[in-house]
Amino acid sequence: MFWSTPAPWTTGEIPPQHGRTIVVTGANSGLGLETARALVRAGARVVLAVRDTDRGDAVAGELGGAASVRRLDLADLTSVRECAAGIEGPVDVLVNNAGLMAVPQGRTVDGFEMQLGVNFLGHFALTGLLADRITDRVVTLSSQMHRLGRIDLDDLNVERRRYERWTAYCQSKLACLMFAYELEHRFVAAGSRLRSTAAHPGFAATNLQGRTESFQDALVGLATRIVAQSAAAGALPALFAATVPDLPGGAYIGPDGIGEGRGNPRPVGSSAASHDRRVQRALWERAEELTKVGFPV
Repeated sequence: MFWSTPAPWTTGEIPPQHGRTIVVTGANSGLGLETARALVRAGARVVLAVRDTDRGDAVAGELGGAASVRRLDLADLTSVRECAAGIEGPVDVLVNNAGLMAVPQGRTVDGFEMQLGVNFLGHFALTGLLADRITDRVVTLSSQMHRLGRIDLDDLNVERRRYERWTAYCQSKLACLMFAYELEHRFVAAGSRLRSTAAHPGFAATNLQGRTESFQDALVGLATRIVAQSAAAGALPALFAATVPDLPGGAYIGPDGIGEGRGNPRPVGSSAASHDRRVQRALWERAEELTKVGFPV
């Protein structure tokens, strides 16, 4: 099959992207920046959807005329709506890349638990607002940490439970993956030719590490220096998920190394919880209720 290749899959394998428009959230640093760079090199027009537009403008200047900037604060649904409204024309691929990891307790502008709001609900809303303009696929970033996650439908926004940063992070990344799977189910049921795929970067050195504002920063930083792969390598699964022409919808892409921490991108498995259809549907309905964003599928 197409992923059973003897040689490593690199950015040189990306098919020509000329004439295609790809939106990448969080594209001014880390995985998003490396994803945008590779897509521009392949010929795509890339929209950098970022919270810090000054940094976005600097990246766009580096990438040349093929990159443009739109402000996107995933912690504010008004900003999400404004970003979607400001993206002109069809969007071939949406890459839901931006995220937070294990940050202190906080709330978005709309009152959501911060990690759930940024990692999942903001991207859910953006996808729904762009859905009628997407022509090929949606790629949503998850994490190996989804395997430790549990969706608490009765307290999704951690209003009654004691907040624990890693528990909240794992829930948000499981939610991202379940969203990707449920979106694919809905595309199929609607007879749509669109696809929903997901990816995780393995253990990659990005600016997500070192932001927990706790003693864990030093431990994560040490582990990152010793074993993490580069952000460019960590971006390969998302690039694979976004560009391989015959990749089926519902695919989940990650590194093929030990523990999926690093290596060549390929389809990988996910937790049994991520495939729970009842929870997928209930989570979707709750996300529509919270964001007030519906989908055409």
